[in-house]
Amino acid sequence: MKSSLQIPAMQNIRNAIVAANLCSQIKVSTAIDTGTFEVSSPPSKGSFRPEYRQLLDPIIRFLVNNQAPLLFNLYPYFSYDDNRDIDLQFVLFTAQNPVVQDPPLQYRNLFDAILDAVYAALEKAGEGSLEIVISESRWPSAGGRKRAATNIDNARIYNQNLIQHVKGGAPKEPGKPIETYIFAMFNENNKQGEEIEKHLGQFFFQISSLNAQSILIN
Repeated sequence: MKSSLQIPAMQNIRNAIVAANLCSQIKVSTAIDTGTFEVSSPPSKGSFRPEYRQLLDPIIRFLVNNQAPLLFNLYPYFSYDDNRDIDLQFVLFTAQNPVVQDPPLQYRNLFDAILDAVYAALEKAGEGSLEIVISESRWPSAGGRKRAATNIDNARIYNQNLIQHVKGGAPKEPGKPIETYIFAMFNENNKQGEEIEKHLGQFFFQISSLNAQSILIN
């Protein structure tokens, strides 16, 4: 969406919510992802790309003014797949020791490192107090790609460890649970784009001429 339309659209939605006396129950927000980063490592150096600031700054101000969280789609898998220097254990929450040193903080998993980089980027944009909700996270169960890590076992490990991990918070805000949503309910076999995009569901379907059955992946 063009920057000239994003804020008016969000404001119109919020106006309708306020008119319905639902503003205390429903928040208006929007999602961004790692593509907005100029720098993401180490986490304390996190910053947004200058060319995106014209769009992001008004959104951030809108969210702060209306006490709404910023939604962030966080997929450590894609960072792992694009960077051969990243170890699989660091991405699956199974590393036994800190992997990234960013004094005074240490990071044992990429999820936390990316999340804290978002907080650092928000601080540099002047709004470090803005709440972040992880609106999407997941490990693909198939689909190939570069490093051949898309399988049901890794998806199970990631998702189960993610559920447990977010209860305890990230290094920048330890002890504060991270509101997180796993994407998605079902695989999308007809979805366009890379094959991997079809394998991000919690369930897949087995369909015959007589019945349709959903199978839990992990």
